[in-house]
This record gives sequence, structure tokens and C-alpha cells, in this order.
Amino acid sequence: MSLSLFEVLSEKLPSLTLKREELLSHHTSFRIGGPAEVMAFPHTVGELSDLLRTVSALGVRPALLGAGTNVLAPDEGLRGLVIVTRDCLMCLERTDETHIAALSGVSMAKLAIFAHEAGLTGLEFAHGIPGTVGGGVYMNAGAYGGEIVQVAEKTDFMRMDGTMQTFAGAAQGFAYRASAFQSLPGVIVRTVFALTAGNREAIRARMQELAEKRRASQPLELPSAGSAFKRPVGGYAAALIEQAGLKGFQVGGAAVSEKHAGFIVNRGGATAADVLKLIEIVQRRVLENSGIALEPEIRLWKG
Repeated sequence: MSLSLFEVLSEKLPSLTLKREELLSHHTSFRIGGPAEVMAFPHTVGELSDLLRTVSALGVRPALLGAGTNVLAPDEGLRGLVIVTRDCLMCLERTDETHIAALSGVSMAKLAIFAHEAGLTGLEFAHGIPGTVGGGVYMNAGAYGGEIVQVAEKTDFMRMDGTMQTFAGAAQGFAYRASAFQSLPGVIVRTVFALTAGNREAIRARMQELAEKRRASQPLELPSAGSAFKRPVGGYAAALIEQAGLKGFQVGGAAVSEKHAGFIVNRGGATAADVLKLIEIVQRRVLENSGIALEPEIRLWKG
């Protein structure tokens, strides 16, 4: 009898933390998703390198998960391997007067707080982004006029053979909610951020101001995956959805937020099928009403 993927990895990498049939709903902000066949939690860059080399030799292409804040996982779960970096690759350091280096598992909030404590400005926008550095770089995350592209100087990326490659400046390929890493097999490991010396009180005040804006305008009290749709050229997804009469519209347990129409929220018991159907309805109705095609910002995983 052939060994399962869990058994093979347990045998080849005995020190690696592994879970089998772990629910993805426990690891995504939507609280949606069936079981992953195997979930791995590498605690060091060395463990990650060994893991990637091993699964590459087995012909397994892993799915990558940070904080799971921009992901819709399938109801049936995922066969194969899911690698989780949140709470694992956590090193954060100031490398010189104006630079901070962070491993991919560090939360965006922790990164912003670290910069504030160091008296460095440029990451205030990141304080309320509910994800990890790896996910933020992967998506070129942004809010309130700030984006990762403005501060990410270089990124160390681990390829599937376990080797590291550094992408600096424009080679990171940042665009609106996009980066070069989205088309590369491998894992974002570490990013160096170039910041500017600033006033701690002013930095803190700006972070508090943005936090208050989020609390006032976003449905933070309900599970979601953040903004459901990318901002279309010449408009805002939330306004287009509201104009189409869809604020509060619900499919199963998934609903367009009444607080911010750009968010799809889980009102309780929502499934991936509910969310996908709701996305389809929103896209169709907005296109009929405005002639504008909305593109999902949420990463839609397939089982």
C-alpha cells in the first residue's frame, strides 16, 4: 500500500509541524472552507526550504496561506498540501536607520507598529490591513492612499527547489493589487521596507485616524475577506453595487454588507458556493446597470 502525502512528509521531515484534514475555515477570515489534506507550518526558512524541495520532488504544487484574509476556500477543501506562514515565519528587524526587514508571516499590523516604535513613517496605511507581509507583498496591498509598492525595496523569494532569489525595485512587478510573484511558483520569504524618519506622535495620530475611518466605514464585526472587488477604472465598486440596488442583498449566509457595499460578509453559515453565487449576481447586475465589469479582488481557490 502506498503512503499518503501526510505519511511521506512525516517520514521525510519529522521535525515539521503537520496537520491532516485541517479545516480551512479555521484559517481564513471568511470562516469558510473544507479540509486540507495536509497543512504544514514551517517555523524557519530552513524548514520551508526543505519542505519545498521535498514536495517539488514529489510533484506536489502547494497552496500558500498567510492570514487567509483575502481567500475564499472551497467547501470541499483541498487535496494536496497547504503551507501556512502566519505565526511561523515571524522575524522582524531594523537593519539600519531607515530600513526594516520582515519575514512573510509577520502581520501587517505588527509591521506598522514596529515602524511606529522605530520612529519611521511610510507604513501607517498598513496598520489596519488584516493580513501578513507575504500576502501584502503578493497582492500589493494598499489602503487610504498607501501601497506596498511605495515602501518595498526588495523581496527574497524562495523557488520550488529551495533556492532563494532577490527581486529589487521594479523587478517586484507591482501594479494595482498585483505583483510579479503571482505568476511565480514559490514562496515570498522576506521583504525589506525603505522608510523615512518621522515624528512618533504624528505617526501614531495618523494610524489612529485611519483605524477610526475603518471602524466607521467597514463591517469589521462580521467575517469577510476584505474588499470583494477591485476598484474599476473611473469609479468605485461599492458605489456601483449600491447603485445597482444590491446593498444588503443575500444568498444563503453570504451578503453584500449594508455598512460598505464593497464587502461581502458571512452572516452565519455561509458557504463558498453562496459567496460565488453572490459574486456572480453582483457582477451581472452591475454590468447591466452601469456597463462596468467588476473583477473579484478575493482570491478564489478551486478544490
